[in-house]
Amino acid sequence: MSDMPSDILIKQQIIDTVRMFCTHGLGVGTAGNLSVRSANGFIITPTGLAYEQLKPDLLVELDAEGNTVTGHLRPSSEWRFHRDIYRSDDEAGAIVHVHSPYATAMACTHQSIPAFHYMVAIAGGDSIRCADYATFGTAELSNYVIRALQDRKACLLANHGMIALGRDVSSAFRMAQEVEELAKQYCYSLQIGSPVVLDNKEMQTVLEKFKHYGRQGEEDN
Repeated sequence: MSDMPSDILIKQQIIDTVRMFCTHGLGVGTAGNLSVRSANGFIITPTGLAYEQLKPDLLVELDAEGNTVTGHLRPSSEWRFHRDIYRSDDEAGAIVHVHSPYATAMACTHQSIPAFHYMVAIAGGDSIRCADYATFGTAELSNYVIRALQDRKACLLANHGMIALGRDVSSAFRMAQEVEELAKQYCYSLQIGSPVVLDNKEMQTVLEKFKHYGRQGEEDN
């Protein structure tokens, strides 16, 4: 584990990233949260604190049961689905949750994002599902999230926002940006007419190609 970034570097990366939520159009104010898997469980942003006020020692580390390991502030009110995602997905190293405008607009109609564009496959399947609605912070919402994220790296949350997963903070943040851009494109296409959805056979082809997508020296076009 010696090659892993130190906690202080990870915490600073969390702070730097949540401060980009607003500047990159992924939310306003303190809406949203971010966590990173740690040796003891996961490190997460605290609830209700302006991102400009965050310091490394104000982040909260929770164990696999949701108990505080380090930190004196209360964790994000959404700590439960962060914990349960890490429990259910060994590949998830970081989780971004935001109330970005287009993804949230889609979520408020309880619609998933279908394969109107091949890039939907970047989230791991032929759609970006919308999890059923439940009150924020509840076990019920967490259960719906786990269901929507099965074999996926992102989902929408009905009447709420979106969740994006990654191996690390950077990849989770990029996934959130990708989902927001796809939601925007889909909203625009709905205004023009009826988007043509790619069939399952084509999406399976795309998903196969995405196994090498973005890797230098391998086929990715």
